[in-house]
Order: sequence, then structure tokens, then C-alpha cells
Amino acid sequence: MLSRTAENLFWMGRYMERADATARLIEMGYRMAMLPGSNEQEEWRSVAAASGSAPELADPKAKALSASAVVQRLLLDPDNASSIRSCLTSARANGRAIRTALTQDMWEALNDGWRSLGQMDADTALKNLPSLLEWTKNRTAAFRGASEISLLRNDGYYFLRMGGLIERADMTLRLLDVKYYVLLPETDVVGGGRDYHQWTSVLRATSALRAYHHVYKGEADHDDTDVHGRMSEVFKVIVKNRFVWIMASAYACTGAVRQTIDQWFPRYLQEVHQINLDSALFLVVGFLIPFVASAGSFISGIVSDTLFGGRRAPVAAGIYCLE
Repeated sequence: MLSRTAENLFWMGRYMERADATARLIEMGYRMAMLPGSNEQEEWRSVAAASGSAPELADPKAKALSASAVVQRLLLDPDNASSIRSCLTSARANGRAIRTALTQDMWEALNDGWRSLGQMDADTALKNLPSLLEWTKNRTAAFRGASEISLLRNDGYYFLRMGGLIERADMTLRLLDVKYYVLLPETDVVGGGRDYHQWTSVLRATSALRAYHHVYKGEADHDDTDVHGRMSEVFKVIVKNRFVWIMASAYACTGAVRQTIDQWFPRYLQEVHQINLDSALFLVVGFLIPFVASAGSFISGIVSDTLFGGRRAPVAAGIYCLE
């Protein structure tokens, strides 16, 4: 393979991955800026700092920062080599230089709509920011999909993949850097509700939210106020359900009956059957009762599985009737 072809494929992979990661970076800053109690200016400044391509916006001593300035710099600025517009343009230029090394699907993914960002100003882009970022992610995903299903597995494929993976590693670290840049001056929010939502934004930006919930089975920090909010709603539903109160009253009555029997039974044995409570027979019977109860539970499980298809209610009802 010619070195020129390898270089173009390598940088094409990097530019497409950078466009996708920059879109995710902006999206994460956009979500964090909308959180209650967040400092919108600092959220956008963290995005500019993590991008590495807008030092004049990232400087804390700079003038007041606006969302439109960050969007203009990272999304639309043709003079910024790392803006989404520049990345898509450069990726297409690399692809055009080695058109014969690409498949038809890859070229269409590069060529489709690449001029659309050049005809847009920052205010319009800010108004339509979620749809623009989604469009960017869809274009880069279409390119990756086309390369995976249609490109021959030769040196060109590996140079393309190498460029994309190097860029992905770099931008993933930048996405994490946004999180810690924001939290560094206010460590008191670590572990709180805002912290939870920020980490959720990081996972969503890296397309890892579903994988996280799959691995950790949806576990959440019990200090999270959002979890507490959901638990309070569940508690309200339970308390307002009259059938829950009926079942609770029935269970309380059953417990009272059991407690009464436990208190009455020794006196009944002593006064009616003349059984000495300190005798060896009574002590043996008292020792065997837990084992008999365990055997009864085991047998009731076998009966319910064998005769009632695993339903416990009929057997439980029968035992209550016998009691």
C-alpha cells in the first residue's frame, strides 16, 4: 500500500471519530448546563477546555462565555481544525484523494450533507443543537457501519481502524476530563443528585449507559436524591392502595392470634394435661418443633410444585385452615 493512501485512511478515521466525539462532548456540556443549580458558563468553559481546540474560550480570565460562542467554535468554525464542520470537510477531502480505496457506501456516507453546516450561523445552530448533534452522530455511525460491512480486510482497513481508535481513546479521556474539571472546585456535590446526573451524562456521551446498567443491574447510589424521589412515589402508591391496608390488617390479626396461642399453649398443657414444663419430654418437644416446622415447609413446597404448578397460595390457604 502507498504511504499516501495509508495516511489518508488513517486521518479519515481520526477526523470522523473526532467529529463524533466532539458532538458527544457538546451534547454532554449541553445536558450538564441544564441541570438544576449548575453554573452554565463554567459548564461550557469545561467543554471548551476539554476539547483542546479552544484555549481562548477555556481561559478562566477570559470575558463572559456564552453557549453560542462555544457552539460556533466547536461546531461551525472553519478555522478550527477540530470543529465538526472542519472534521467532516477534511474527512471528505481525504476520501476524495483516495476514492478508489473506498467502497460506494463509505463514499456516500462521507459525501452526504457535508455542506449543510457551512450555511448555518451560531444562533441557528444553538436553537437546533440536539438535532444537529444527532445528525452528526448518525453520519459518523453510517460511515463506521459502511466500513465494517463493505471494506476489504486489508492494510487499508487496519489503518482506518487505527486512526479511529486512537482518536476515540483521546476523546474518551477528554469527556472524563469535563466531569472532573466541573467538579474540582465543588467537591461537596460528589455523591449527590447532581453528581449522579453528571455521571449519567458522561455514560450517555460515550454510549456506555446501557452497558453500565446491564453490568451493574441498574444499581444506583442510595444517597441519590432522584432515587429517594422515586422511592417516595412508590411509598405513596402503596399507602394509598386500600388492598394493601386490608392485607396488612389481616396479617396483624394473624400475628396477634399466633402470639395469643404461644402464651396460652404452655398454660393449657400444664393445667389440662398435667404436663410439667420442666420435664424432659416438654424440653424435647420444644427442641423438635423448629425441625418439624422446617420439614413442613419443605413438604408444602413439594406439594405446591407437584400438584399446583408452583403456586404457593393454595397450600398456604390449606395450612391456615388446618391451623
